[in-house]
Amino acid sequence: MHKYFELLLVVTYSIVLTVASLIRLNKVPSLGSSFDDKIYHFLAYFVLMLLWYNYFRRKTISNTILISASIAIGFGLIIEILQNKITETRVFDLNDLAANTFGVIFAALIITCLLYTSPSPRDRQKS
Repeated sequence: MHKYFELLLVVTYSIVLTVASLIRLNKVPSLGSSFDDKIYHFLAYFVLMLLWYNYFRRKTISNTILISASIAIGFGLIIEILQNKITETRVFDLNDLAANTFGVIFAALIITCLLYTSPSPRDRQKS
């Protein structure tokens, strides 16, 4: 049941992120900075990375973090290309792509730190 829920969650989030990236968004809450858009990109792809990692972590594959990060960064690149090709209100922006990538990298670093600093499942059973 969990594997289907995790897949449904990441696919649904990806669809919502795709739609939000390809339509004109009005009245997005201001964060009070001149780079609100980049903060939103960072956060959106941070979450996307976490969701892909959560989906893949129970699979019997290696390099789960690298695979999740590659999917999230590739997704961001495809969205930027689609914005340029199929919309009239959006354009390809390297700064958006950078913010997406930094969000993914930051999530990967947090995951890595948590994996290497948390006790192993065997140690947790002892306590």
